[in-house]
Amino acid sequence: MKTLLLPLLIALICFSCSTKQSKLTTTTIQVEAPFKMPAVTIPDFTNCKKFLITDFGALKGDKDKTSAAIAAAIDEANKAGGGIVVIPEGEWLTGQLHFKSNVNLHLEKGAVLLFNDDPKDYLPPVHTSWEGLECYNYSPLVYAYECKNVAITGEGELKAKMDFWRTWFPRPSGHMNSLKRLYTMMVDDVPVEERVMVNDTANLRPHFIQFNRSENILLDGVKITNSPFWTIHPYLCKNVVLRNLHVYAHGHNNDGVDPEMTQNMLIENCEFDQGDDAIAVKSGRNQDAWRLNTPTKNLVIRNCYVRNGHQLLAVGSEMSGGVENVYMDSCTVADGASMFHLVFLKTNERRGGFIRSIYVSNVKGDKMREGVFGIETDVLYQWRDLVPTVERRLTPISDIHLENVHANNAKFISRILGQKELPVENIFLTNVVADTIREQPYIHENVINFRAE
Repeated sequence: MKTLLLPLLIALICFSCSTKQSKLTTTTIQVEAPFKMPAVTIPDFTNCKKFLITDFGALKGDKDKTSAAIAAAIDEANKAGGGIVVIPEGEWLTGQLHFKSNVNLHLEKGAVLLFNDDPKDYLPPVHTSWEGLECYNYSPLVYAYECKNVAITGEGELKAKMDFWRTWFPRPSGHMNSLKRLYTMMVDDVPVEERVMVNDTANLRPHFIQFNRSENILLDGVKITNSPFWTIHPYLCKNVVLRNLHVYAHGHNNDGVDPEMTQNMLIENCEFDQGDDAIAVKSGRNQDAWRLNTPTKNLVIRNCYVRNGHQLLAVGSEMSGGVENVYMDSCTVADGASMFHLVFLKTNERRGGFIRSIYVSNVKGDKMREGVFGIETDVLYQWRDLVPTVERRLTPISDIHLENVHANNAKFISRILGQKELPVENIFLTNVVADTIREQPYIHENVINFRAE
């Protein structure tokens, strides 16, 4: 009897060990900041099984087979309790990619995952947002909804075909009318499920990568090229790490990263070359954000390099949920890059929310088209005459700290345009300088307790 039980016991132990080794684990990262920064949790797929997309029928040049293979591999990795979906060397044409929990999309060196530019490939519509307005729109090219423990890693490239999306860059009357309709639905608290913006005229371009209502997210090492809209958009997420990324996107509204209503996030060692802001911190728009009531907070950005763009760090103008505890350190803008500002905070009378506890240190830039640091409280762009102010809520802005920030050439060091009813408070600049100042160092309206040393 003992001789029969012993092999069975050994088999059970081996099976248990094997199962345990194949399971996903998590790790935490301690991040230093001038505020209390929680440890950031990310997934660790070291011991997880690999699922090669060619084993599921992926075929180079065949969008439908490759899309189906990636979806099947993601499904199997999810069922395994944790798995790595491998994109091998070569160019692979695909449509939308929808994550499930406990999945790592890994692009090997020389792999290019090329996303088609036919809007039909991004249907049916999904729960997403557009410039802070919740809606159902075309799926982001890469989309995760209510997922946990997801990653994109490797030395390969995610690339968006842009031939068709470029035709949607202009804002014709149909597009603007659709924006007015969406804005009105938000004001009237129409359920998000009824705000379907997929039609012949709305032309609301999808994000490239959106993690929506998800947690424990890692992007590491990959190159991201082109984007129909915002490039990387963590939306209502917790525990996000972006590191060693190379982002190139010079289309319309191509911010590099837009953390929105997202908490506990680290961005490090990334390179950005884009047509809009490098890091644009958001927290929703007006009534939608007041309803969701989720600030963006505990965000650390360090050791990043920006080749081009509008702002190195922007906050707003969609920031109605509030923004606090943001720390940028040791970031550099390339010589020859013509930015508007290094740091720019923007809001308007419709936003409400708050901006506070922003820290920027050890930043270098070249020529600024505007200045080193700016705060403006009446930024409405095309929305000024498009829709009315339904409910007026001003934005308190306070406790902003800049230290060791240098530009070669700028119109001004700081321009702060606060509102008389609610002045900007507690702005502290230490060794914030420009070698050449084209106009005047400080342009201020409605500021309390400003200090420059």
